[in-house]
Amino acid sequence: MTAIDAESGKIDACLTALAHHPVVTTPPPLHSVPADGLLGPYLADDFVISTGRDGKSAAIPQALWYFEDEVIAIAKAGRTLAGFTPGVTAQEDVRAWAAKHAPGAPLEYPPLVWIAAPDVIHGARLSGDASRVAVGSDTWAFDVVPKIPLNRSYYDASSAAFLAARTMTVRGTAHDGRFVARTLWPEDFRVDPSAPPRHIAATPRAIRRLVREEPLGGAQSAFSASTLWERTPGARNWRDKAVLAIMLNGAQGDDDEAHGGHFAIVTGRVGGDGAMGSWLANNFYTLDAYSEKGIVAAPTPLDGYLADLNSGQAWYRPSYLLVAILASDRVATYAQSALARVYNQLYRHQLAYQHATMNCASISVDALRALGWKVPARGPTSSLLAAISLPYFAVQERSLDKAVQTYDYLTEDRTRLFPAAAFEDCGADLLRMAHARRRPRHAFEQMLAKDLDALVFLRVPQIPSSRAWGDYPIVTAWEYTARIPSDPEAQQIVPVPPRPFPKRLRDPGLLPPARRRGERALAVWAVLSVVGIPWLLWRWWRMRHRH
Repeated sequence: MTAIDAESGKIDACLTALAHHPVVTTPPPLHSVPADGLLGPYLADDFVISTGRDGKSAAIPQALWYFEDEVIAIAKAGRTLAGFTPGVTAQEDVRAWAAKHAPGAPLEYPPLVWIAAPDVIHGARLSGDASRVAVGSDTWAFDVVPKIPLNRSYYDASSAAFLAARTMTVRGTAHDGRFVARTLWPEDFRVDPSAPPRHIAATPRAIRRLVREEPLGGAQSAFSASTLWERTPGARNWRDKAVLAIMLNGAQGDDDEAHGGHFAIVTGRVGGDGAMGSWLANNFYTLDAYSEKGIVAAPTPLDGYLADLNSGQAWYRPSYLLVAILASDRVATYAQSALARVYNQLYRHQLAYQHATMNCASISVDALRALGWKVPARGPTSSLLAAISLPYFAVQERSLDKAVQTYDYLTEDRTRLFPAAAFEDCGADLLRMAHARRRPRHAFEQMLAKDLDALVFLRVPQIPSSRAWGDYPIVTAWEYTARIPSDPEAQQIVPVPPRPFPKRLRDPGLLPPARRRGERALAVWAVLSVVGIPWLLWRWWRMRHRH
């Protein structure tokens, strides 16, 4: 099957699912979807279900284009949508916006929330043979959406056995007594109010040990929660409290391009009995290629982000969350409003996703720093090594572009480059604020430190399926080279088709992309090879001739 055939199959599957639940001209309110009536920090009743083809949405057309045939939630008329400033970078846009809007300002809405499916049931149980799903006395014939052709693995008997042992929130499409599931979320994945206390040092290394202490990074371990700090020990009145969380997804076991993991900022409120499925995960991902899992960059409910049958991270690898439970919602809503602006810049291609210099960690950390959280920088892997090795990689790879990319990897701040480094540095800084070992200087940091009620660490296991088990993510370039096969032919890489961005949607006046560091270094090497090296040889000849 060609890549084009595979992508056509994916689109057909989406259209088939929508055909069973067509989107009406006036979409129904979304209030019935989340059990707690929330989508992250937003009231669900402030949204309606639609698709990107809805001509009435006030969202920018670039955002809607990516979701033409996907089920999304869009803000009702009268709600304040986040905007964007043309002619500036995304980080400059957030910094200027933050200078005019203090935490506690009215909440701004994202261009869309990707909910992926129109129907949801809570407290659902699978039958023993996984042929039916029931909630109380209501039952449906049960099926799952098709596997995307490029996806390497899928839900199987081991998945059904794992999920049948627990109650679930199931997102999907209900029609004529049949429920076709898109997301299967275990409801025992929650912020346990009885999470045992655990004290660790406020250092990145302590956070790393926490992530790595279980075999395979906890891929096969039970879901667990532990309380790292609480302002009032034992006072676990967390229900309805706002949260600002950082999330790290681990390495995949069958994709050598995914050992670095993934990073996301999460906002929401603690639900009844610690429920967290309705939190919003802000997933930044490349838009210029079709994901083999169907992932599209967007804010999405945590249950879908982790447990969507194709795109859910928990089907591929373990995950880790460090959750700041807050006395006020002002910090979480402030961060979510700012991230909504970043999505506008991403969709319109002012912000260009790049694996080495502008990936999920880079975009998220840049936004936090622009708001005033001065996340510590770790510095580059080695600028000297990058400079010396540039011509070597150009010859070895027979590709100037790969040599430039390697240079960019080695010279990028590791907190922006590696999701695990971002998780460690953000987590350690939160602990330092909690223990009053770092004096917050910016207003955002001061409010974050003041509002902290508790810090909770969550370990989310990988859901069993036909996929190989994942592991903890790497945090250095050396770990990466040690983990991948040295023979390029033995490396597991999933080729994906490009997703060209329509010229008609490209805004005039976009800033040209900044020149990459590796390109500048390559230019220096080119000058040296044409001028510098012959000059050095001439100097050597002159010195020898004199003697």
